[in-house]
Amino acid sequence: MAQDIVPIELGLPQGDVVTLWAPRWREDGEDWEAFLGDEDDLYGFPDAAHLAAFVRTAAEHDLTDHPAWPVVPKLSVPELLPDEEHQYDLVGVPELAAQDPDTWTLDELAGIVAIVRSLADVCELDAVHDVLGAAEGFDLLDQGTLAFTGREGERRWTDLAETIVERWDEVLDAIDEMVATPDVEEAALEVAAEELTAFQDEEAEAETDSESDADSDSESDSDSEESPESAEDSAAPAPTGFWAEVGIDPIKIITDGSEYYTLRCYLDDEPVFLGSDGKIDVFSSARALGRHIASGELADNDLTEVSTWEEVVTKATDGSLDVEVHIDNTYVLQGLADDIAEGPNAIDPTQLDLAVELFTDAADWAGDKSVGEALSESESLGWLVSFVLRPDPTRLVPSAPFDAEVEAWQKLVNGFEDRLNNH
Repeated sequence: MAQDIVPIELGLPQGDVVTLWAPRWREDGEDWEAFLGDEDDLYGFPDAAHLAAFVRTAAEHDLTDHPAWPVVPKLSVPELLPDEEHQYDLVGVPELAAQDPDTWTLDELAGIVAIVRSLADVCELDAVHDVLGAAEGFDLLDQGTLAFTGREGERRWTDLAETIVERWDEVLDAIDEMVATPDVEEAALEVAAEELTAFQDEEAEAETDSESDADSDSESDSDSEESPESAEDSAAPAPTGFWAEVGIDPIKIITDGSEYYTLRCYLDDEPVFLGSDGKIDVFSSARALGRHIASGELADNDLTEVSTWEEVVTKATDGSLDVEVHIDNTYVLQGLADDIAEGPNAIDPTQLDLAVELFTDAADWAGDKSVGEALSESESLGWLVSFVLRPDPTRLVPSAPFDAEVEAWQKLVNGFEDRLNNH
């Protein structure tokens, strides 16, 4: 199946370079992954104009046989600018390792390590694989903060940070040495440079206009005093009700054959479900969930760590607990596999986004990295999900058949359903 070819930026000792990456795709029964280059060289360019000039005129390189390549030479220079998600600051990795392993640090580091691993795989960089295999933490970054909490987690982070401090230069040197900048035709470069300059001027003008509008709005606000009544009317309504007060959400899960109710909250931005040992306690109705809480049978579960859990138990015991599920906490898995089989235009982005959230939360809570791996953009399912949830007119529409994506999705569904402990 043909996948996109993506502009990426690599922050290297020689400076920032722009190149192209073809995430894993399947062709003739084999999996492939590639970068723009030729033989032992990885092509890197100082900006998108040089990249555009090259792809518009070059005859031979490692991506010419990619199924999507005919589209690339037709892209404009702005379309060849790497977006924020595909900018990887390899030089800044030691600074990340010097920070605490919070969600943002781990997300950024996981993205960098993933692209470095791809480079090592495609370009056969044994030295890079050696460094990435020197600390267990490199393989656990997709699990988030859970893998780096507690005594064992702190040890993992320390080992990872020390490895980066001592050996990350080996990674930088190996990648830096293989980067080459091929010659580009002067005429093509002049045209591309004009496109880039025009785009940058438009961006700068739009930013100036935006700042001017913001200043005008600020002056207007300061000149007019809003009455207490109108200020109250314009304010966004704050969450209300018992569940908002205790910080725990009832959730409903609709599968192909059943409906389930359970509870979930977030502690320090980490998901916690009603259940323990990676098993989620679920119930066939909201009333059944309330009865079990009141019975005391669920006393041993991870939500007891939440300071407000006893308030939930008290209300369940006196019969006043109303388990009402907000629409944003209703997860409909039913029918998604069929929609994926039809292709991206048949998929409801909201339904898919919620399902991905549910699978990811459950996996993070259970310390299971398989979901993150399956939804990685280097995998065919992850690439399709990314296309649906983060639409970009410059990206190629994934093409049928979608058998591999359906199989991978069904595996996620089955894995999640196996995690449910139905009472």
